[in-house]
Amino acid sequence: MSPVTAGVLQMLALMTALALVHGPLGTYMARVHTSGTHLRVERWIYRGIGADPDTRMRWPAYLRGVLAFSLAGLLLLYLLQRLQGVLPGSLGFAPVGPAQAFNTAVSFVTNTNWQSYYGEQTMGHVVQTAGLAVQNFVSAAVGMAVAVALVRGFVRSRTGELGNFWADLVRGTVRVLVPLATVAAVVLVACGVIQNFAGIHEVGRFTGGAQQWNGGAVASQEAIKELGTNGGGYFNANSAHPFSNPNAFSNLFQIFLILVIPVSLTRTFGVMVGSVRQGYAILAAMAAIWVAFAALMMWTEFAHQGAALQAAGGATEGKETRLGIAGSSLFAVSTTLTSTGAVNSFHSSYTGLGGGLTLLGMMLGEIAPGGVGTGLYGMLVMAVVAVFLAGLMVGRTPEYLGRKIGSREIKLAALHILVTPTLVLVFTAVSLALPTPANSMLNSGAHGFSEVLYAFTSAANNNGSAFAGLNADTDWFNTTTGLVMLLGRFLPMVFVLALAGSLAEQKPVPVTAGTLRTEKPLFTGLLVGAVLIVTALTYFPALALGPLAEGLA
Repeated sequence: MSPVTAGVLQMLALMTALALVHGPLGTYMARVHTSGTHLRVERWIYRGIGADPDTRMRWPAYLRGVLAFSLAGLLLLYLLQRLQGVLPGSLGFAPVGPAQAFNTAVSFVTNTNWQSYYGEQTMGHVVQTAGLAVQNFVSAAVGMAVAVALVRGFVRSRTGELGNFWADLVRGTVRVLVPLATVAAVVLVACGVIQNFAGIHEVGRFTGGAQQWNGGAVASQEAIKELGTNGGGYFNANSAHPFSNPNAFSNLFQIFLILVIPVSLTRTFGVMVGSVRQGYAILAAMAAIWVAFAALMMWTEFAHQGAALQAAGGATEGKETRLGIAGSSLFAVSTTLTSTGAVNSFHSSYTGLGGGLTLLGMMLGEIAPGGVGTGLYGMLVMAVVAVFLAGLMVGRTPEYLGRKIGSREIKLAALHILVTPTLVLVFTAVSLALPTPANSMLNSGAHGFSEVLYAFTSAANNNGSAFAGLNADTDWFNTTTGLVMLLGRFLPMVFVLALAGSLAEQKPVPVTAGTLRTEKPLFTGLLVGAVLIVTALTYFPALALGPLAEGLA
């Protein structure tokens, strides 16, 4: 069997598995977030944090809950890192420095999981499990809660109420993420992923010294790292490390974990708004982009241009031979079209156009299918823009799911879209204009430019993957990427929740013969076009200076 055929079969197997799970899991999550009862363990949590889960919140109160919870998590994770030297299970590692502790705390609280450190040489067991792994759960649950709040904005009328943040947070964690992650961790252990609290041990002596590895609760963290579209790994090599991703099956299973909740949330959306066909329309737009990116990525990496690539059978540099070009390409596309950021190969080693695809996947807003929660609300914002554009073309007041899209709604949608490219382009330009940050670039020219552009694109979109080659462990990059991660996470949430509140205050508009049918393939095509035109073209000049210049050279 040729490697290309194997890659196509992997794509088909992955899509089949997602199709089988999409309906049951999506319907279950809709029931979780519409249930009127509380589990006993949930009531214990509410009493512990002093929250009333039955209080209905308008969007400012919901936002305050999001920000307060995230700030508390940021401070706790920062303190854990700074106090690591006196914590048990530290493996002898020193406390993390202030700039890097700030960057890492922001990274995991914002679901970015950008790592400017060697995991196996920096973080002990307590920080890894009680700090980083916990944030993997709750940061994903925050994104899911905001998405559910936006969906309620389309469902509720003349109330402005979006539900209760604390109830959404706890239910998403207890009823969705914890059970799924538990099952996933067992599967990963069966695949050969390690799960222990072993200390540092020597695995072999070589000329010039010995090689050492430390153990850890890797399988449990890998499970929620992928399931929650987080991405931060126990090891510097991330999902390319054999302790984290031992074989081709574990690799495909991890890609499945990355995609399963974002894909299934489209079903949740359809069930909650009372029309599963609306969910299918959103899913179709996401799937069309993902399939196109996966096919293009495999084409760029299998294209035998040059004697070296012809001899190797493709662009094998930077890829694990046990996973192959197809497995690496599928992983790269899935992790950059979501907000996962995990890597099983080094994106800097991809062909010029292949590296450009990883960049473009994030630049689209990571909405195909995107992160847990963030992908759904990002695509719904683009749907609002799409119906607005359709309304302009036919001279009719735009409507979406029975809600009028007026000046307030489109301004909030536009602000949501503009935040990320502004952060990416401004901080990239400043970093390249100053003399010191450029010293962190391993390469010069177009590839070096792509390293810096990738770093801020990854941070602003809360992805967390790195292009490699850039030394980001400096005060400049630790501080600036930390600020970009914070702004890139919470400013869009402000606009999404304000949009949800505005929609929930409206009276539903009845469907008429002139209403745009947003569950039809025509709207799906319009939505994909809006994503590509409104979002991707924003970055065209930057892409032309980096990956396009390199790929076409």
